[in-house]
Amino acid sequence: MSTTIIVALVCLGLFILYIAYNYRKMARMENVPPSDKIVNLNNKNFKIATRSGIVLIDFWASWCGPCKMVAPVLNDIAETESDKVKVTKVNVDHNQALAQRYKVRNIPTLVIMKNGKEVKRLVGYKPKKAIMNEVNKLLK
Repeated sequence: MSTTIIVALVCLGLFILYIAYNYRKMARMENVPPSDKIVNLNNKNFKIATRSGIVLIDFWASWCGPCKMVAPVLNDIAETESDKVKVTKVNVDHNQALAQRYKVRNIPTLVIMKNGKEVKRLVGYKPKKAIMNEVNKLLK
């Protein structure tokens, strides 16, 4: 075997180990309780909660590793940026109709609405800076 193939196989093996380690780490993460400023949405209160202002909606599930990772970020946004954006959550396991209506295929999906209309969608884990950049664009 050539040296290039051996190096490529070693790199591939290390990459697979890295992915497996991070997957196990995410699966074992604790659920972070939501901030008191985060509103849980369902079919009954969704329209009222999203009809005015800028609303950040987190479509999530309790078994989702990346959802657990973004939870502290959303808590921070809810606590420090409540003058700019209302942070809400939709548990996709308990509110499948809402997830289907908004065509949520992957979680976490962060939907940003302005005055009841979807204006931006972020899929997967995003840091606070990336989320707030999108919110701040809507404030201009």
